Amino acid sequence: VQLVESGGGLVQAGGSLRLSCAASELTFRNFGMGWFRQAPGKEREFVGAVNWNGGLTVYADSVKGRFTISRDNTKNTVSLQMSSLKLEDTAGYYCAANRFGSTSTSRGTYDYWGQGTQVTVSS
Repeated sequence: VQLVESGGGLVQAGGSLRLSCAASELTFRNFGMGWFRQAPGKEREFVGAVNWNGGLTVYADSVKGRFTISRDNTKNTVSLQMSSLKLEDTAGYYCAANRFGSTSTSRGTYDYWGQGTQVTVSS
């Protein structure tokens, strides 16, 4: 199983960025997909998740209203659209897949992880 994130980079505060995660070697439509992030010296934290058919999304309070998750089961991809970015959004962003097909917020329920993509927000 491979999850490969892309789209990270350097962006000014208030700007936007779109991350993508491409999945292979799994029955993507069965899996719930989540995004997590980890800043230096901090625990990896939940950002948002989408259930197996894209009908349900859940977000951390810190990103609600600014970030949007979507998935395309025909292309085996999940995206994270980030807007109104803040300095505190700076982190490595990771996509993950859970076999329950759910919008789990818990790291421990995810079976597969990508290598991450760095997002840096500057002032």
